[in-house]
Amino acid sequence: MEPLVALAAVALAAAGGALGPAVLRRLPDPPPGDHPADEPDPPSYADVAATRSLGLPLAAGLAVVSGAVVALVAALLGTGWLLAYVTVAAPVCALLAHVDARTRLLPKRVVLPATGALVLLALGEWAVTGEHTDVLRAGVAMLALRSFFWVLWFVHSAGMGFGDVRLAALVGLVLGRAGVAETLVGAYAGFLVLALPALVVAVVRRDRSRLRQAKPFGPAMIVGALIGLLAGPLLLA
Repeated sequence: MEPLVALAAVALAAAGGALGPAVLRRLPDPPPGDHPADEPDPPSYADVAATRSLGLPLAAGLAVVSGAVVALVAALLGTGWLLAYVTVAAPVCALLAHVDARTRLLPKRVVLPATGALVLLALGEWAVTGEHTDVLRAGVAMLALRSFFWVLWFVHSAGMGFGDVRLAALVGLVLGRAGVAETLVGAYAGFLVLALPALVVAVVRRDRSRLRQAKPFGPAMIVGALIGLLAGPLLLA
């Protein structure tokens, strides 16, 4: 039964990823002037979805990435309830990482419904199993990470968008469901994923200005969360 569950989860995640371009085409255009004055306005979400005209490469790429992540989680962590959370989150996060990399925006019309779906899944797990420890930990982690990123945004809004705050809630819920070590490592790893490549480039090219260049944080947060999910206890130890 477990291989069948894993295959079904991979198929669902891949199907969700393949629908990414269709979701983007239906989003309203990014608000003009939402970026700093010295940066051009981002492309429309429809333009992002139309990668190579029809968006088929984007759909295929999101499907492959989403399915691969779910397959990896199933192989390393099993096919329990956590796999259901990852199956929901993987295609959404893959889509958001691509959009943020292209536009430096994280559309709330994608982030908020996905977070709501995960909350409903958590409540469903509570109702079915009667166990509340994992679900409560997921809720606490969701609120804790969102609050932490809200403080960072409030203190230095020029370096972080509010979309990152919303995404922190989604990521925090999944990490919290996995465990405390996964949450701590996953939250911290995102900052390293963002900073280390820039540091390496700055050292190699001897150009400190590389460290001051603004970069989208969403992809780094998502990659860091995956690191925490897969290796949190090991890295924390």
